[in-house]
Amino acid sequence: MKLLICWAFTAGVALPLVAQDTTRANEGVRVGITYTPGTRPGLVVVPGPGLDSVRAMIRRDLDFSDRFEVVVLPDGGGTAGPRTLAEGVNYGLFRSFGASFALELLADATGATVRLHDLVGTRILNQQTVVLPPPTDPAFRLAVHRLSDEVVRWVTGTPGIAETRVAFVSGGRIYRIDSDGYGLTPLTAEGPTSLSPAWSPDGTRIAYTRLGEGKGGVAVVTLATGATQLAPGTQTALNITPMWHPDGRTLIYAHSDENGTNIVTANVADNCCVQRLTVGRFADNLSPTYSPDGRRVAFVSTRAGPPQIYSMDADGTDQDLLVPFDFGATGSSNAPEWSPDGASVIFHREVSGSPQIFQMDVASRRVKQLTSSGRNEDPTWAPDGRHIAFVSDRSGRRQLWIIDTETSRVRQLIVPGAARLPSWSRRLRAAPAGPTP
Repeated sequence: MKLLICWAFTAGVALPLVAQDTTRANEGVRVGITYTPGTRPGLVVVPGPGLDSVRAMIRRDLDFSDRFEVVVLPDGGGTAGPRTLAEGVNYGLFRSFGASFALELLADATGATVRLHDLVGTRILNQQTVVLPPPTDPAFRLAVHRLSDEVVRWVTGTPGIAETRVAFVSGGRIYRIDSDGYGLTPLTAEGPTSLSPAWSPDGTRIAYTRLGEGKGGVAVVTLATGATQLAPGTQTALNITPMWHPDGRTLIYAHSDENGTNIVTANVADNCCVQRLTVGRFADNLSPTYSPDGRRVAFVSTRAGPPQIYSMDADGTDQDLLVPFDFGATGSSNAPEWSPDGASVIFHREVSGSPQIFQMDVASRRVKQLTSSGRNEDPTWAPDGRHIAFVSDRSGRRQLWIIDTETSRVRQLIVPGAARLPSWSRRLRAAPAGPTP
């Protein structure tokens, strides 16, 4: 289903983008606002009549963006909200609550007018009028998430991550869930076990391993129609851990047969051109991931003993150790994924018998540990390059968690059953809702 949302700048109102710091109003007078990366300025979503569900979603999205300290109004704060565009916002009142920004939403016949106020400079930073689908429309949630991401862009210059989804495995089926933990939807039917989902770059397809009869093919499902095709070269043996090339035409995966486990590519757009990139007669090679420019591949190999992370050119040449490791101090490393900007690689590594999430800076090869509580594995990047979804048993069972690498804030995405193998989509511009199996 096509996403029914359109944007229209109100003439003469959209102002130059500025940003701000986190100094509170009672800490002194500020002239202008300067945004400093890593800070969390206070923001309040102004109460008002109507649009209650939209306000709640946007407030949650902005909180989860980790770009703001979302201000919770005390009892009675709701009386500060305007009821019409002409009534305006009480700047002084919201500053007294510690906010630097106020987000105002006013309903109209087809959607809402949205204003972002600079409470210190006492001005409107940006304004848009949006047309929203009705709440019963499957496109409604992504439309509101898109609005949240636009607010983040007004302040920081880059959009947020609300208009994204996480695919994961539970009970042998693949599900998806919105970035805020709502909208759980199955993507595969009960029956053959499904593993290792991977979003296509445009968010319209998911590749995954479909197990059955002692083998596993790599299937590609088109979300809008439910149509599924098998990737070439995967009709026999076991084929696992598929990932997409940035061009959206090629899949890379691990093919396991009597000759070992090797990294293979296949052109799914033209249903042809299977190419083996590694020779695994005495080692297993699996879990490939492309760099964002498509020129390099990180992968796991047992060629030196325990699984560790290597890299190679996209044609299989120039293979070398990518992530340094220290025998005796840490164990095997698995599940690499390149960051959206190509600057780092995340993975999980055994530490004292438990997997933990690590991040390596590609330029310096410096490795840092991001988690320590419970067993943590299978990390996947959000498109902003600062949030990571992963699986952890810290709550007692394997669930999805999200960490912000800049603030170290961790939150849980609660899903029924145990979760495995998450994959975070890119931003889903006009992504279809898709059928329910």
